[in-house]
Amino acid sequence: MEKKLTSQQLKLITLHSQGLIHNTPFGTGKTAVLKALEHLGYIQIDTLSVVERAHHHTLWTRVPDFQADYLEELVEERKVFEYWFHAASYLPMKDFRYVLPQMLMIKRGESRYYNADPKVMEYVTDTIRNEGPKKARDFENESKKNGSWWNWKPAKLALERLFMQGDLMISGRSGMQKTYDLSERVLPSFISTTEPTSVELAEYLVKTNLRAYGFTTVKQITHLRNGNELKKNVNEILQSMLEEGIISKVSAEGGNAVFIQNDILEKTFDPADPGVWLLSPFDNSIIHRDRIKQIFDFDFRLECYTPKEKRQYGYFCLPILFGDQFIGRVDCKAHRKEKKFELIHLHIENGSIATELWLTPFTETVIRFAIFNGCESLVLTNVSPSKQGPAIRKKLSGLKLKK
Repeated sequence: MEKKLTSQQLKLITLHSQGLIHNTPFGTGKTAVLKALEHLGYIQIDTLSVVERAHHHTLWTRVPDFQADYLEELVEERKVFEYWFHAASYLPMKDFRYVLPQMLMIKRGESRYYNADPKVMEYVTDTIRNEGPKKARDFENESKKNGSWWNWKPAKLALERLFMQGDLMISGRSGMQKTYDLSERVLPSFISTTEPTSVELAEYLVKTNLRAYGFTTVKQITHLRNGNELKKNVNEILQSMLEEGIISKVSAEGGNAVFIQNDILEKTFDPADPGVWLLSPFDNSIIHRDRIKQIFDFDFRLECYTPKEKRQYGYFCLPILFGDQFIGRVDCKAHRKEKKFELIHLHIENGSIATELWLTPFTETVIRFAIFNGCESLVLTNVSPSKQGPAIRKKLSGLKLKK
């Protein structure tokens, strides 16, 4: 462990691996959406719609011409599926077998969640088998019929339990309305349904993390995953990869040692494009708070779950990445009825970078993001520090948003 990675190297490796160093790292169109998802391993789904939802936002960041239809079509084409990773997520269909351990754990009743009525589960399954794919609201309508012996809530819980234990899959969406079907009718015939061993699961997590982040730690690989056996297996996989010369363990500036792929260790990375990325709070690149704080000296926490009086920055702030540095965050809201995009509070935190360097690319990205949110006008309400306000307001005032 002689080599030491500098802060700059850590930044560029992270951004390169996350697809945040150039404008079209995965290409364009629907093919690029699948490439991005397969490379990152998952995209988190979130129901909050203050701005465009997290799964769309995260993909738009890496695929500039992203359209929501692309993701829906990939689900319908059985190339992508939904399940619980560390949270509700889209995952590549080719990785399906690696969610089987969790599905089977729930099916065996080893989870205190989703305690649905077995009779309702049987009814829901039979209805979908006989009548075809169903949405939750279809059962709501059924429960209102005369003589119905159950109501909607148990049916909705049954759908979730059947989904979590793998008997049902989501075959499509209409917005946030999910359509459920029998897994046997959704899974392509070539997809393996053999449960991975605990060692195989650990190997999958290790390789996914290394690919998506360039370098990693045991703590990051096992993030939000419990069990000493998993940690033991992850350590053994990493040790085996070290012995085979696939990875190296190196010290990292500002933190503990990391594991890194040798092919990445040997690369020289070009500086990041001097553009601006507005990241979703659920973006893969910032999911590990400690990692981002160590590498970028940027402490980010989503405050929508924090009581209003205790918030420091705002309800739904988006981190602002300029090249290879985080320069602040902006609390945003898309007022869709008025087709107005509001920058509620723009917080500039890296005063060492001159405003004139980032303001133009920031403006361009904000305009693109406002249009992506279906808005036709832009308004800036607050800026901190206030002395930066006049120059930024002048730049943003009177802008016409064109698709």
